[in-house]
Amino acid sequence: MSTRFPVGTIVLTSIFVLLWSSGAIVSEIGLQYGSPFALLLLRYGLALGVLLLIGLRRGRVLPVRASIPRVMVTGLAMAGVYSSCYLLAMEHGLRPGMLATLLGIQPLLTLAITERRFSPRRIAGLLCALAGVAMVVRDGLAGAQFGALGLIFALLALAGITAGTIWQKRETQAPWEVLPLQYATGLAVILAIAPFEPFHLSYAPAFLLSALWLGLPISVGASLALYRLIASGNLVNVTSTLYLVPGVTAVMDWLWLGHPLAPLGWAGLAATIAGLALSFG
Repeated sequence: MSTRFPVGTIVLTSIFVLLWSSGAIVSEIGLQYGSPFALLLLRYGLALGVLLLIGLRRGRVLPVRASIPRVMVTGLAMAGVYSSCYLLAMEHGLRPGMLATLLGIQPLLTLAITERRFSPRRIAGLLCALAGVAMVVRDGLAGAQFGALGLIFALLALAGITAGTIWQKRETQAPWEVLPLQYATGLAVILAIAPFEPFHLSYAPAFLLSALWLGLPISVGASLALYRLIASGNLVNVTSTLYLVPGVTAVMDWLWLGHPLAPLGWAGLAATIAGLALSFG
């Protein structure tokens, strides 16, 4: 049975994928001038400030009182555990390609946890898309060497993003009502870890502009789009769109920074798209 997607959903998904994909390139530029946790703190600090302004304008900056513990747990998982452990995994030897492939297990985990029945065709499509991701990030997989601690942080990041999206799917409040508290919770986690990590806050324009882009278009714009998609669509389908991010990032890297995408990378992007089409079909 085929799945039909309204035009609005397609547009919103496209905006989300484009914004989310730009994050890796913008982060790479920013990290040439400052440390990872300095960029992360500035990113979520800016996002929280803007979301609080939106909440004040709408007359609500906190979710319904009874939901506060649930919202904080979701924020802890997505903004705290996922964001921090992603950086810590790379710090302990995992290359971005390996990390992207490990995190690509998320849609399969989500499928296993949230749906009792699933077709072989859907599993085959998700595996094909995951193989496409591995082809795109092949250079990051070749000769990858990492310790047990790096793998533990990667698995914690996977657990955080998977649990967070599943819990967010159960949320009935508007995204702008829950994101401020979620980001405040995540920011508290990052602040707790930051003293134990190298910290260099740069005032270079490239660093500040990178933080601005990560904080506003991505942490506010893309996150609001993601939450709207989670609320209105099938969770496995929504998380599966993240398979497109490595390929789109590679194309942006080619267009913006002049780093060409190898033929295997193009084939991987095609395999990812074909796998998603098979999964959604």
